[in-house]
Amino acid sequence: MATTRQAHTVWEGNLIEGEGVVSLDSSGIGEYPVSWPARSEAANGRTSPEELIAAAHSSCFSMALSHGLAGAGTPSTKLETRAEVTFQPGTGITGIHLTVEGVVPGLSEADFVKAAEDAKANCPVSQALTGTKITLDAKLA
Repeated sequence: MATTRQAHTVWEGNLIEGEGVVSLDSSGIGEYPVSWPARSEAANGRTSPEELIAAAHSSCFSMALSHGLAGAGTPSTKLETRAEVTFQPGTGITGIHLTVEGVVPGLSEADFVKAAEDAKANCPVSQALTGTKITLDAKLA
């Protein structure tokens, strides 16, 4: 069964001096302020499209890796994933770097890295972002 999730943003003012609020409608878990300075300088308590992409990518990747490991008979007990999305004003998003550390009893480091590479290539968010260079560091804890 397909699902659709929704969010919306209300923006006021121009790009540089304006600001907005992103609302996570489907979950109802919150509204988050967003601004150009939060995107191109320091966050200062506001989010950015890149931070939201990083949240989506780290969670999707973790789910895909967890699923792949369990399917191979080596379920993880913990995965900690960080996604870093780099934004260059005037250019756009120039890359995403994933870092994952896992606790997977009975799995070798090489097999963990292989599973992580597979998850990177096949998680739905990675596939949606194929126009962006995605790199990965993976290791067992």
